[in-house]
Amino acid sequence: MSQKKLAIIATKGTLDWAYPPFILASVAAALDYQVEIFFTFYGLQLVRKDLSGLKVSPLGNPGMPMKMPFGPKWFRGITWNVPNAIQALVPGYESFATAMMKKTIANNGVDTVGGLRDICLECEVKFVACQMTVDLFGFSHDDFIGGMEYAGAAAMFEFAGDSDICLFI
Repeated sequence: MSQKKLAIIATKGTLDWAYPPFILASVAAALDYQVEIFFTFYGLQLVRKDLSGLKVSPLGNPGMPMKMPFGPKWFRGITWNVPNAIQALVPGYESFATAMMKKTIANNGVDTVGGLRDICLECEVKFVACQMTVDLFGFSHDDFIGGMEYAGAAAMFEFAGDSDICLFI
């Protein structure tokens, strides 16, 4: 029996969307899948050397009610459904939401994006950056972590077309 394959196409570059491709890839690699992640468009942010620009934006995201990751239990249990109009008008709300998300992640023992990315590389998950998107956004290969491959969409289709599971994230 041949090794199972998982293809992931990562298109989003926010803090909250950084977790699914790396968690799924690392778990699949641990289960002995051959895994490849194709990073295109905003997904390229996930493989840049500097991850400090990753933010989360609750604006227009109804699936993201915030809970406070600190304080007494009654306070942590409150769901903060802040209307979009207020989020848009309050300066620094995105930075606040990002800080709260990072605190929630840390409080729950979840690794950082960089840590999960490193685990994927240690597990031999293949990282492929879309060369067309790299060019489109004016990046250079020096902007990205080591171990990357650069290819076009045709290379992604070659692997994804032969995979057992293909996820578009």
